[in-house]
Amino acid sequence: MDPDGVAKAFVEHYYRTFDSNRAGLVGLYQEGSMLSFEGEKFMGAAAISAKLTSLPFEKCLHHVVTVDCQPAGPTGGMLVFVSGSLQAGEGEHQIKFSQMFHLMPVGPGNFYVQNDMFRLNYG
Repeated sequence: MDPDGVAKAFVEHYYRTFDSNRAGLVGLYQEGSMLSFEGEKFMGAAAISAKLTSLPFEKCLHHVVTVDCQPAGPTGGMLVFVSGSLQAGEGEHQIKFSQMFHLMPVGPGNFYVQNDMFRLNYG
């Protein structure tokens, strides 16, 4: 398993799904998963999905600039750090963001998001 390839494939899938069908992200999380979104914490797949689907914009387009990954512990987990910009609505300005995922394995080649931290980068 190539960690960089897994991270890249995960990031492409995550943002493609976020931009087209946010409710479809629920399957990437489990009940023990946690999202920190701009300082607010959400625990469990249902709460995370509720937060993501309640964001105050219908359309979004992510532009990923960097993806960095590292192995995380002896169980085969991975840390994935993403930076880029997003555009929340047609004609809106792009806003820079950073997001970190802690992916945990659930079988060969399959992962779920244990931890997810998201921040907009102003300035």
